[in-house]
Amino acid sequence: MEAVILILTLLFVALAALGVYAGVKVVRAAKRGVDRTVTQARRSVEDTALRAKSYGQPGVAGELAQLRLALRTSMRATQEALNAQAAQDASLSESLGLFQRLSVHGRELDEDLKRLEREPDRATVATLLPGLKERTERITHSAESLRWAARDRARQFADDDLTALNAQIDVEAGALRHWTTEEQPERRAATGPAAGAGDAWDEPREEKTPQALTPPDPRQHTGYSWQKSARPETTN
Repeated sequence: MEAVILILTLLFVALAALGVYAGVKVVRAAKRGVDRTVTQARRSVEDTALRAKSYGQPGVAGELAQLRLALRTSMRATQEALNAQAAQDASLSESLGLFQRLSVHGRELDEDLKRLEREPDRATVATLLPGLKERTERITHSAESLRWAARDRARQFADDDLTALNAQIDVEAGALRHWTTEEQPERRAATGPAAGAGDAWDEPREEKTPQALTPPDPRQHTGYSWQKSARPETTN
């Protein structure tokens, strides 16, 4: 009896621990989903604000907003392209590593641009704009190179697969039509001079066996085992 109680207790504890573990996993997954939603919402708000500044504010403030917007747009597009292709092409792992290193420089530049947006000395910021533009162009150019290389690679793989598929379909179509090449000689033979005036689709005619000049003697005919023997003629 004590053993049964112990087993039931251990089973209850195990089920309780499993329930707690599952609950923690669900809570963490929900928290990650909320964090991801909040991050995307904050990113959308920041992009909208930068877009408004780039078009609505002239001078240094507008140029800084344009640089940040171009940087963020290029880096995000490259990240999405690489992540989408890496799930199907394992050879892009090195490209992802390079992009991670490039992202460090991109984040540093974005922080510098964000800090300069709050800088009251616009004259000094204006002198820094050429260097900031060059850094932005170098980073976005590298990001675009990775992005378009990944897209070209995916498109080339798709073209190769389509070419191979077309070749297989052509072979299969030829195999399905093999009856055409087999029937053509038969039709030509049936419609040729040896066919005479008959139709190629007529049923074959039964050939007549030439009759012997002297009728066979019935007494010498050895019939088959299943045939009845002929009765001899009787004389009155």
